[in-house]
Amino acid sequence: MSAPSLSITRRIRRTPFTDRVEANGVKAYTVYNHMQLPTVFESVEADYRHLKDHVQVWDVSCERQVELRGPDAGKLIQMLTPRDLGNMVVGQCLYTPMVDETGGMLNDPVTLKLAEDKYWVSIADSDLLFWIKGLAYGLHYEVDVDEPDVSPLAIQGPKADELAARVFGDAVRDIRFFRYKVLPFEGRDLVVARSGYSKQGGFEIYVDGTDLGEPLWDALFAAGEDLQVRAGCPNGIERIEAGLLSYGSDMTRENTPHECGLGRFCQTQEAIGCVGRNALLRVAVEGPTRQVRSLAIDGDPLPGCSGIWFVYANGKRCGRVTSCAWSPDFETNVALGMIRMTHWDDGTRVEVETPDGMRTATIRENTFI
Repeated sequence: MSAPSLSITRRIRRTPFTDRVEANGVKAYTVYNHMQLPTVFESVEADYRHLKDHVQVWDVSCERQVELRGPDAGKLIQMLTPRDLGNMVVGQCLYTPMVDETGGMLNDPVTLKLAEDKYWVSIADSDLLFWIKGLAYGLHYEVDVDEPDVSPLAIQGPKADELAARVFGDAVRDIRFFRYKVLPFEGRDLVVARSGYSKQGGFEIYVDGTDLGEPLWDALFAAGEDLQVRAGCPNGIERIEAGLLSYGSDMTRENTPHECGLGRFCQTQEAIGCVGRNALLRVAVEGPTRQVRSLAIDGDPLPGCSGIWFVYANGKRCGRVTSCAWSPDFETNVALGMIRMTHWDDGTRVEVETPDGMRTATIRENTFI
């Protein structure tokens, strides 16, 4: 019996790159921000090896932009996050945990400052647009909040600098981490940022206008043939090794940034105006009672974690695993999970209730890469 398929309708949008993605042999999609996001090309394992060794082009159009534009844009953007944005400059992009009035995570986007009165919030999977529009309307702020026709295309892998330089010139090599430059392509200016959802390095190109999608894709593939460029996508194995969290999987609105290990991105005392400031000030003083940790789960390869696997110590539940994959490089099942403070120390031995039965595991203070 074949597996059920996903019916694609207008509610699940194609992207400016979908035709090229399909021509390059995509085998599976997920739905992310009401758009198609590729998840497999050759195989998860083969895609992983190629990402670490060469360079890939990713259709991440699903990272939709929420644009804040107007005199109150700076005031509104600070309301959303406990990260202090007071010193943010044009040309900078910052990882910005965004919270509600309880301090619970609503999203973990990258925010780009395009002008003193204009920001793009490059969101993870959630309808953050409605939250931001509601705040703007309710507070009568002089700001327009909308979703522009901007579709990110990522270049990721150890050869990313060389490929990007062949298309955009050597200026891309000088872009610092979490900074961007506005660079020309076919007579149009595009935002090119040194960022991306992998630890292999690379860029995210904010393609402003659907019509530029295929010309840019084709230019990258023509320039990178000898670099073994391929179509790729965020890879579950690599992201878990790197400890890159997935909103909606590893963290939800039930979690504060401190529980997600994102306390270093919270300057709550200085972030005057943040809607969750008072709640997070209490959390910052008391500290979290649970926090995301990496785990190495013993034994043969496990299936990917599509739900929650509970974690036990001495027969008592002490956490849950939310993401898992077999790592060919580390020859173990790598995982991420929310673990209680009583058992989150490095080297602590626990048990994980997996679909294949109970497995022993080791808590890691640091990620695998």
